[in-house]
Amino acid sequence: MYAIVRSGSKQQKVAVGDVFEIDRTDAAVGDTVTLPVVMTVDGDKVKATGLDKASVTVEVLGATKGPKIIIQKYKNKTGYKKRQGHRQKYTQVKVTDIKL
Repeated sequence: MYAIVRSGSKQQKVAVGDVFEIDRTDAAVGDTVTLPVVMTVDGDKVKATGLDKASVTVEVLGATKGPKIIIQKYKNKTGYKKRQGHRQKYTQVKVTDIKL
């Protein structure tokens, strides 16, 4: 059994025991967070409607960072160049329970 959950503006496929990253939250390490369910799949049964009470419970493992992204801007013949970096912050979580 697995579920598609929404975390921020992204959706992820998760099953019990999976470890994945969501956008940074203020939850402390060891806290539990519930994520809303978009769709569930149990064998051949796919359920995408009537999931108002369905939820996925996750445990916060810690904070992580994504890869460094380099942004470069350059304009020919003007001497303009700009270099900027970005590194997204994430919260690593582990799925503990899927309730339907």
